Amino acid sequence: MELYGVIGKPLQHSMSADYFTRKFAGEGELDFREYRKIELDSLDELLPYIAEHPDLRGFNVTHPYKEQILPLLASLSPEAQRIGAVNCVKVAPDGSLHGHNTDYEGFASAINEWLLAERPRALVLGTGGASKAVQAALTDKGFQFVVVSHSGKGDISYEELNEEVIAGFPLIINTTPLGMLPDVGECPPIPYEALTPDHYLFDLVYNPATTEFLRRGQKQGAAICNGQKMFVYQAEASWRIFGRI
Repeated sequence: MELYGVIGKPLQHSMSADYFTRKFAGEGELDFREYRKIELDSLDELLPYIAEHPDLRGFNVTHPYKEQILPLLASLSPEAQRIGAVNCVKVAPDGSLHGHNTDYEGFASAINEWLLAERPRALVLGTGGASKAVQAALTDKGFQFVVVSHSGKGDISYEELNEEVIAGFPLIINTTPLGMLPDVGECPPIPYEALTPDHYLFDLVYNPATTEFLRRGQKQGAAICNGQKMFVYQAEASWRIFGRI
């Protein structure tokens, strides 16, 4: 049995296991392929888990381990090295771990499909591993953007967001886990009353389908898009990587 999975904590929100189980069923592969949720309290549990499961061929990585996992990897793809975060790991036959970033491809494809040729100035909310992939994709596509954070790692803080700033950035992208199941009432602390029908809100969260961030934007007339298409694009890219030696 070939084993695949997703590591992170928590994993209640993750639809990866459902997605790949349906994929394997549709291809008649459930008898020899399995994809499961692997919830780890810390990355100290990862290598023992791999040792206990020699059939593990690859796994996806979600919050909060996309950056923390880097020291455990034998190699990084050029994209992962540039971005500094990994969401897809190939387990080689010798047990070594090789990191890739398919969030980049997932977001780039999804934003292309949604905005077509438009390149509005963007606010990127958050500075974690997912944010790094989004920033790389925006840069390559010619977007101007500013990163917002509480930590001081961004260009500006949430406290600096006001009506004037919001008016200057039609595209607002949430790369944080705020609003993700089960904490569906949470949302990034931006002045939602300053949003207008000229705004676009993209949320990397896909479960629930309409987060509090998107709901508040929609109430102001903004166009909204959740992370479902990004999830599918990155999942298919991961599967292509898992199939490589």
